Amino acid sequence: MFRVTSFNLNGIRAASRKGWLQWAADHNADVICVQEIKAQEKDLDASMRAIQGPRGELKGYFFPAQKPGYAGTAIYSLHPPLELFRGFGEAEFDDEGRYIEIDLGAFAVISLYVPSGSSSEERLASKFRFMRRFESHVKTLNHRGKPYVIAADWNVAHREIDLKNWRSNQRNPGFLPEERQWIEGLIKEQGLVDVFRTLAPEQVMYTWWSHRGAAFANDVGWRLDYQLAHPEMAARARAWQVNREPRFSDHAPFTVDYDIALS
Repeated sequence: MFRVTSFNLNGIRAASRKGWLQWAADHNADVICVQEIKAQEKDLDASMRAIQGPRGELKGYFFPAQKPGYAGTAIYSLHPPLELFRGFGEAEFDDEGRYIEIDLGAFAVISLYVPSGSSSEERLASKFRFMRRFESHVKTLNHRGKPYVIAADWNVAHREIDLKNWRSNQRNPGFLPEERQWIEGLIKEQGLVDVFRTLAPEQVMYTWWSHRGAAFANDVGWRLDYQLAHPEMAARARAWQVNREPRFSDHAPFTVDYDIALS
């Protein structure tokens, strides 16, 4: 099996202080895609740059935002990539470190951090620009003809089942009609597969909980972290898991096991 994990760390240094590196070392993943690292290269010590797993070292590849303490993505991989891509050719979002991709030969793995858009009208407008431009990039990925998986914090709950209080959030970023239609377009028009929904069509599962109130204790959450995959990759998905405990972030790690092997 080939294990891919996605995890919004809400700060790699803060999560490391809470023990996430040891969790990652024990998790037996082939690739761990992380988002919102909130760190520059100079902020990363040796323990953050490589994780010693049961089958060897997962080397980290990082794409920090230019703004310190903000956004950024990374990929830890047990397998050396043939190619590494930082950014998808859109300066506004590449400056925020929102996309990193490794080509492993048989397939590619992408760590993606979609803007939230919740802090202001300007940030929501930026999110809508991201949505349009990333959809064009997905077309480029499809034209390459290589299977791939996007492990991401999408910052969008796709369906009503994907958040606890959907009725009261219909006018809030993360569950706006335009955002949901964007995800629907990636699936129906671009052919991507929501791997979790293939494996568990009607299961209630969340990956993010607000720090406010008792959201986590009462499981008042959102499913924001999921893997959208090329159909050839998605067809090999066999199992999934969400690790609610221990808590290292306001998100939980989401993992899919694929029946695929690298030669």
